Amino acid sequence: MAGIWVYSEDNIVEQQLLTIGRSLADSLKEPLIAVNIMEDNSLDLILRGADKAIIIEGNSVLPESYAKSIAEIAGKEKPTTFLIGGTLRGKEVAAKIAAHLNVGLVNSALSIKVIDGNLETERIMYGGLAVCTEILAPASIVTIEPRTYDAAQGDPSRTGETEKITVEVAEIVTVGNVCPIIKQGADITTAEKLICVGRGLAKQEDMKLAQDLAAKLGAEIGCTRSVAEDYHWLPNETYIGLSGQKVKPQLYISMGVSGQVQHTAGIRDSKIIVAIDTNENAPIFEAADYGIVGDLYDIVPLLTEKIVK
Repeated sequence: MAGIWVYSEDNIVEQQLLTIGRSLADSLKEPLIAVNIMEDNSLDLILRGADKAIIIEGNSVLPESYAKSIAEIAGKEKPTTFLIGGTLRGKEVAAKIAAHLNVGLVNSALSIKVIDGNLETERIMYGGLAVCTEILAPASIVTIEPRTYDAAQGDPSRTGETEKITVEVAEIVTVGNVCPIIKQGADITTAEKLICVGRGLAKQEDMKLAQDLAAKLGAEIGCTRSVAEDYHWLPNETYIGLSGQKVKPQLYISMGVSGQVQHTAGIRDSKIIVAIDTNENAPIFEAADYGIVGDLYDIVPLLTEKIVK
């Protein structure tokens, strides 16, 4: 069968993979195959670009349990490349599939494209200091972070093939209890507008500057790692960076953020980046589309006032 294969245990992420998968399949003139487990959403996958949907039905509720079954199916069909959503569970499944098939694995690819008939990926290395470009060997696996691509749009005129496969998986792990994570505030990874605060704020009470600006803009508030983990001014799920959240807002405004590579790795996909900092040599200005050199205690109130008017 060959073709470009996509998989994620998260349906939204799989819709995003279908966007790049369809582009690669068209460039290589190969079919696009979408794999899903437990849930038959084959019609949606086909309408969003898949030529074939493979639905794997089994006896486990854990996505990780299906790695060997997915590997066995892929081993028979030999896809040109296999794109897997880079969620925590997706990366675990990708590593297991790669080990079962003894094929290459590129984690957290920023992009994948066809160059001279070969598939080529780019990914960040050394905490954002370098970009690594790699040419994929046949059947390689690539994980792609959520929100790297927009979700594929449905086309009611599309048709395709569906194959259902029933498998028995070894339930090595059993779940005794599930405790949901209670998050405070909105999910900053889906915010269209985002205000980010850094060490430039002198005290927690000064968060009101960011809150007032965010209220007028209709924005959410995020922060650097130190603000969340050292100062505990905001929840850990709101810090942005290489080890935190990766965001993709239409507008990102930083307040007193120096902009080290660990942070800018999390904002690089923002459409417009505005930086406010007293240090004109702050690294954040290299990533910014617009920069204001000055005291945020003077600038932010003026900016809020102008937005109100």
